[in-house]
Amino acid sequence: MAEDTPIGVSRRSIIRAFAACSIAAAPVYAGAAGFLKGAGDARKLWLYSRRSGEEVETVYWVDGEYIDEAVLEISRLMRDWRRNEIKIIDRRTLNVMSACQTMMDSSQPFQLLSGYRSPQTNAMLRRKSRRVAKNSLHMTGQAADLRMSNRSTRQIARAAISCRAGGVGRYVRSGFVHLDCGPVRSWRG
Repeated sequence: MAEDTPIGVSRRSIIRAFAACSIAAAPVYAGAAGFLKGAGDARKLWLYSRRSGEEVETVYWVDGEYIDEAVLEISRLMRDWRRNEIKIIDRRTLNVMSACQTMMDSSQPFQLLSGYRSPQTNAMLRRKSRRVAKNSLHMTGQAADLRMSNRSTRQIARAAISCRAGGVGRYVRSGFVHLDCGPVRSWRG
């Protein structure tokens, strides 16, 4: 195979290209459980940060293996923008986000409001709002606050709850949904 592969093209980049093409043609899953258990050959995420103006659309998992460069790219976008600190986002959180996005079959990215938060940022936000948890999973890279321009908070929350893979908080007045990979639970904020 090495003879047929153009110089500068790695096996991993060929797999990524194939995965990107195949995921576009993949059927929408009726539920996230099968998707999270590996029913698909690839998982992808499409995120946009209004804070930084950055956007990531990437395949981060192919054939049972995470692509470290893609996970880092997602984690960089989900960084604590106030302190410019990066923490690798828990892959279970990425899986829940990806499954939700796939189920909703949206033509829009998730808009990231909050991903990783440093303890200092979390403490500052706690001083401003009672709704910020003292031991927030944002501080461990296990949570994300998201919205989508063409889906309601109810639609996003329903997709996330169907995953049965973590916490889901629906904040209607603020227009976002909290997703995490902690204990399975749901609430309205």
